[in-house]
Amino acid sequence: PTEAPPMATPEARAAGEAPAKENQVALGSEQTRAPASPAERSWLARHFSLLLRRDRQAQKAGQLFSGLLALNVVLLGGAFICSMLFNNVAVTLGDVWILLAALKVLSALWLLYYTAGTARRPQAVLQQDPHAGPVWVRGSLVLFGSCTICLNVFRVGYDVSHIRCKSQLELVFPAIEVVFISVQTWVLWKHCKDCVQIQTNFTRCGLMLTLATNLLLWLLAVSNDSMHHEIEAELSALMKKLSGNGTNTCLCLNVTMCEVFRKGYLMLYPFSTEYCLICCAVLFVMWKNVGRRLAPAAGAPPCAPSFHLHGAIFGPLLGLLVLVAGVCVFVLFQIQASGPAIALEYFTIYYAFYVATLPAMSLACLAGTAIHGLEERELDTFKNPTRSLDVVLLMGAALGQMGISYFSIVAIVATRPHELLNCLILAYSLLLILQHMAQNLFIIEGLHRRPLWEVAPESLAGKWEAEPPRRGSLLELGQDLRRASLAYIHSYSHLNWKRRALKEISLFLILCNITLWMMPAFGIHPEFENGLEKDFYGYRTWFTVVNFGLPLGVFYRMHSVGGLVEVYLGA
Repeated sequence: PTEAPPMATPEARAAGEAPAKENQVALGSEQTRAPASPAERSWLARHFSLLLRRDRQAQKAGQLFSGLLALNVVLLGGAFICSMLFNNVAVTLGDVWILLAALKVLSALWLLYYTAGTARRPQAVLQQDPHAGPVWVRGSLVLFGSCTICLNVFRVGYDVSHIRCKSQLELVFPAIEVVFISVQTWVLWKHCKDCVQIQTNFTRCGLMLTLATNLLLWLLAVSNDSMHHEIEAELSALMKKLSGNGTNTCLCLNVTMCEVFRKGYLMLYPFSTEYCLICCAVLFVMWKNVGRRLAPAAGAPPCAPSFHLHGAIFGPLLGLLVLVAGVCVFVLFQIQASGPAIALEYFTIYYAFYVATLPAMSLACLAGTAIHGLEERELDTFKNPTRSLDVVLLMGAALGQMGISYFSIVAIVATRPHELLNCLILAYSLLLILQHMAQNLFIIEGLHRRPLWEVAPESLAGKWEAEPPRRGSLLELGQDLRRASLAYIHSYSHLNWKRRALKEISLFLILCNITLWMMPAFGIHPEFENGLEKDFYGYRTWFTVVNFGLPLGVFYRMHSVGGLVEVYLGA
């Protein structure tokens, strides 16, 4: 027989229930108690937060120190260049070349160390910025770098042909620049997307030193007109010699080769300033990405669609019409420019083409901006350093042509505003300012709209979360997919005409900007050849204004093409 369990006495039951009640009360108080204060957090959490704060402080300190290093280098080089311009006896062009040669050697050594040492270490580059270094930027880097190398080759050839009256030391500086450009182009092509996580302070200082070197090379190219003066002096001496009045012995023996070197140098001169500007932009993005840790979603963005016309007709046709007309005007002007003087009617044709093209571009940009306002795509508010830099570069590069336009407006209004050519130049300057402003609005608005190929998966994911698919046959699954596709098409069908209009406008503007990029990039510049502004401001002042503004204008057109391609793909 089994024994019954012993019955607890009332006192024992009361004693056993008391701790249980205390535990329930304690548990309830823990559940209803307010969250722990920061002082009551665990030691590990406080230590981790302290490490994160120290890491952010160290990153900001490294950025500040490297920025100050670049600022001091630029100020020192700027002082040398200004002293050379205003006091050529105390500080000569050779002194400036020696300083820049030292900076080029240091920058090239750091670039080689970064490629062979820092980037190859484990845990050095765990992530890459997908938005940095698009194909068109790297292609422009290689194109303008190659043109700058050819420019230095022409410079060496010109100096060798005049070796009797030139120092052999002058041949060293172009050779150093060729080596520096080759190394820099290769490293930037290979590592422009890197987010370096080791040796961050040393990497930031190296990037800022290289950026300052490119900035000084750009400043020297903008302000130094010694080579142009030398070419003009040789041409005038050659004319005197042919007329029997010349006494200058420093003339080229092989006239044909010297003519090739001279034309090649003058044609490729703007590309060196373009190359320096692009390198500064790429180096700044790399500097911002040092020590940056990307979110998991940022490291693998959704796949963007490839570039297709998708039924666009009128935009490409009008753009091709502008492109063909621009090529014809460009060829006519270049043929005339190869002669001793450019006839007045060719200047008229050149500026008339711009006066006809710029209003159409401005109207297209304003229409595109209005369509952006009617769209229902969300604004992309995520932090994106590359897009922020794109906007800054777009606004900054527009200042080049706008500055030249304002100088031209003042010169024309103050002298002869009623002549036909001057009226065309005045209209060209005003329309160019308006077109830059309208195009900046259109591109910036388009870059800040979330692309449709990023919105669509999110909307479909929301529909599938709201209505999870039922288990069943493949036929039922296909019906569910069809319903989701029809719902997506119904949701975005009212945007079709807007998207189509944006694509037409983007393609038209892409072809127009390619045309307006080609004409000043590969030819003689009417802004300097028409003589109006040069007579009004003086040779050196107008030379500096044109060499400052034209490379920025070429860079603006090229940068606008990249932005318009992104706007087209986003639509």
